Amino acid sequence: SFEGRVEVYHDGKWGTICDDQWDDRDAEVVCRQLGLSGNPKALSWAHYGQGSGPILLDEVECSGNELSLDQCKKSDWGQQNCDHIEDAGVSCDPFTGIDLQLYASQMWSVLQLAQQIAYSSPASGSYRAPTYEGTVRLAGGRSPSEGRVEVYYNGDWGTVCDDGWTDLGAQVVCRQLGFR
Repeated sequence: SFEGRVEVYHDGKWGTICDDQWDDRDAEVVCRQLGLSGNPKALSWAHYGQGSGPILLDEVECSGNELSLDQCKKSDWGQQNCDHIEDAGVSCDPFTGIDLQLYASQMWSVLQLAQQIAYSSPASGSYRAPTYEGTVRLAGGRSPSEGRVEVYYNGDWGTVCDDGWTDLGAQVVCRQLGFR
């Protein structure tokens, strides 16, 4: 599963995390630590039910770049002022927060582009298809099927920031480039 109440193992026992200061940056670290690449979302107020046993962490404040919760700023183990109604949760769902309307409009642009290219006919051997806004390409890779993602916008090619980049985004780019 890719969502639930967050529990940690420390000193021979499992326990929950209090949701004080709990946010999406903390969720990003939890998702990374679990090897999940979905869109991280922090959930509070025992969204996935109240745990039992000790509350082991409180005041967790990650920057979002850490590899594990242990690297984040937090209270000392077992030092907390919470009840289980404040148990922290996360969702690493690859479909959480995706703006389907935006996705659909982007895919419509891709289909229009493909249609325009399909109906173009080269007049000579030096024909070069026009470049449209939102066209993507891969640059700097060892083969045509890998590399840095670049997007054509406002007359220039630019790179794509990796904040929030997931396998789902890579799949869209691969499909847009004609890969399966």
